[in-house]
Amino acid sequence: MTTERRRFIATGSGLVAATVASAIVGAPNVIAQPKVQWRMSTGFTPDFDILLAAAQRLGRLVDEASGGRFHIEVFPGGQIMPPLECFEATSKGTIQAFMGSPQYWNDREPAIEWFATIPFGMNPQGMAAWYYQGDGLKLMEEAYAPFNLVPRPAMSNAPQMAGWFRKRVTTTADFKGLRMRIVNLGGKVYARAGATTVLTPGNEIYAALERGTIDTAEWIGPHYDMQINLHRTARYYYYPGWHEPGTTLDFAFNKKAYEALPIDLRRMLDHATVAGQVYGLAEHNTKNAIALQQLKTEFKGKVEVLQFPLPVLRDLRKLAAEVVREESQKTPMTRKVHASYTKFQALITPWDRVAEGAYHQLVAG
Repeated sequence: MTTERRRFIATGSGLVAATVASAIVGAPNVIAQPKVQWRMSTGFTPDFDILLAAAQRLGRLVDEASGGRFHIEVFPGGQIMPPLECFEATSKGTIQAFMGSPQYWNDREPAIEWFATIPFGMNPQGMAAWYYQGDGLKLMEEAYAPFNLVPRPAMSNAPQMAGWFRKRVTTTADFKGLRMRIVNLGGKVYARAGATTVLTPGNEIYAALERGTIDTAEWIGPHYDMQINLHRTARYYYYPGWHEPGTTLDFAFNKKAYEALPIDLRRMLDHATVAGQVYGLAEHNTKNAIALQQLKTEFKGKVEVLQFPLPVLRDLRKLAAEVVREESQKTPMTRKVHASYTKFQALITPWDRVAEGAYHQLVAG
């Protein structure tokens, strides 16, 4: 019995040792996987902290969720290429990803601008609902597909302000003859009201206002506007930002690079973009609230924060409806996207009015 027992123990121990040794040797082949290295360039220079931070946050979220298997190196605009060249570079596969704004790419396909915002359109919550509960994301993918890109909504930097004016605005006629810095569809509306619009890069707006090259300018909101000192160039700061009520930025990934990702990394990336929307909007709202309070206290008597008169807003809304209707007929894609957008806005607006409209009026009062 003693001999047999010793033989069993010796044999069993050998089998266990062999099994453990085999597992240790084989473990690297099971656990180790090739690391994915991407490069992302943005449409934003280092001056625009919240916007650039949104891209950096995406890289960090993906890196952490994947345990270091997936790394996205993020470059501010101007570091490895000019800010607005990131779309083309990602399309060609020179880099794997970019972050920018759909407003920047409307010369490729006018419908792309709808994925950012349109005048008197939906707010950030409405935009997010359209993307994930309506046809927004599906149509976005369809619009970017000809450019070899897989797009995703990035953070929202809305609501925005209407902009900085040297003179008070009392009627729509006050826009006539003004030289205004404003982009895209909003600019077309002001042009129809008699203004001359120009697209001045963000880092040049202050100098243009100070020199009198332009009379008025919109940028984003208090936090961003104060970063480039617009509060030192004009007295009257108007709201609401009717021209960009739900501005949503965009990520886009090279289609070949995206489809080459293992399915788990692909889903990590998708969900990280959604998380980035929440984090970015929270930061946007908080920092703008702090900056607005600073404007009202430290610059009291130098800056006036004013609402556009209601008759002016009604006139602008009428002109905006004309502009958007005309622009929505430019291509088959704009017709399709505009139809989806307006249908969803018609669905969600009555709920916004019932759920929040009266409440916000009461709280403001």
